Amino acid sequence: MDPANLATYDAYYQYHDPITFKLQARREATLVTQVMPQRDLMRTEFFNDFLARDGLYWGVNAYSYVGGHNIGDIRIWRGRQRGNFDAHTLELLRLIEPAFTGALVRASGGPVATQLASGSPILKLSVREFEIARMISDDLSDKEIAHRLAVEISTVRTHIDRIFAKLGVRRRSGVASLFARH
Repeated sequence: MDPANLATYDAYYQYHDPITFKLQARREATLVTQVMPQRDLMRTEFFNDFLARDGLYWGVNAYSYVGGHNIGDIRIWRGRQRGNFDAHTLELLRLIEPAFTGALVRASGGPVATQLASGSPILKLSVREFEIARMISDDLSDKEIAHRLAVEISTVRTHIDRIFAKLGVRRRSGVASLFARH
């Protein structure tokens, strides 16, 4: 984006942005068209005076949350000619979200990182373990997890054993409970 146009977001459009709060409330990777039809977005000053200036048309956002804290996001926009993002894009964003969130926490070094480091066993998990633990908390079976990650079920079970040990739990419900709290 043109830096001058981007500065208008900080000065004005962040207060007149019709989609960000809707995207943020979903707490997962979301196409802009999932929260507002494209034709409605095109009728807003946000679109006409901000996005369209740089030829931006289709958008997708992914937010990173740690506990109840939104610690950052990824916003990707493309021109009209390229077509809208799709389910494949959403799946890719879901796959990178644990690594992105971990990087944001480590980079911040601020209060959220300090609070989490002192109180959350979830940070003991590797990126892959975090990803699998999140799928466990979403109630996916070992077979479904293996399919999503394109690995063997035995690999998933090895990760689950390590997750249980690191988190100090004995059951999948314990993993889900920790994720709900942190």
